[in-house]
Amino acid sequence: MNKNRLEAFSDGVLAIIITIMVLEFKVPSDTSFHAFFKMSHKFLSYILSFIYVAIYWNNHHHMMHTVKNVNGKILWANLHLLFWLSLIPFATAWIGEHHFASFPMMIYGIILLMNGIAFNILQYQIICSHGLNSDLAKAVGKDYKGKISVFLYIIAVFSTQYFVAISGAIYILVALLWLVPDKRIERIFNEKEK
Repeated sequence: MNKNRLEAFSDGVLAIIITIMVLEFKVPSDTSFHAFFKMSHKFLSYILSFIYVAIYWNNHHHMMHTVKNVNGKILWANLHLLFWLSLIPFATAWIGEHHFASFPMMIYGIILLMNGIAFNILQYQIICSHGLNSDLAKAVGKDYKGKISVFLYIIAVFSTQYFVAISGAIYILVALLWLVPDKRIERIFNEKEK
């Protein structure tokens, strides 16, 4: 099967996710700085979640460049990832509305954790389909970055009950870890062009 429909559908879902997040903003009741400041938690949660969705879109885009064709397992693994990504607007609104309270932050972390696991499952299915000598398998290697991210999410989820600020810092740290462009796939394609 051709990968184009999978890419187009995924891009559309990610665009809708971002749209839903921004639609959560309600215009302040007055024009003062105080009214704007009261929304700061919502803005901060939106910024973090927007960065996460952008990171997933970017990495999904790069990963799809390595795919020659898709099968049912890849399609379902991709839908699994999109399911968890689609829950980000819910968790974003919840943590923003309740000023990063402990339980909403735990749910946010669980959703981020499941996104990380789902991305790894999709990556695994593509590698299984295309072989251990495929471009993606070569680029990913042992995928320390992916494993460290999942480990950090687990720590953050458990930390929410005791140190919610540490959980927030870990969520930001993982985003920063992935915000630095991942050159592994680009490196493989640049080497092939030489």
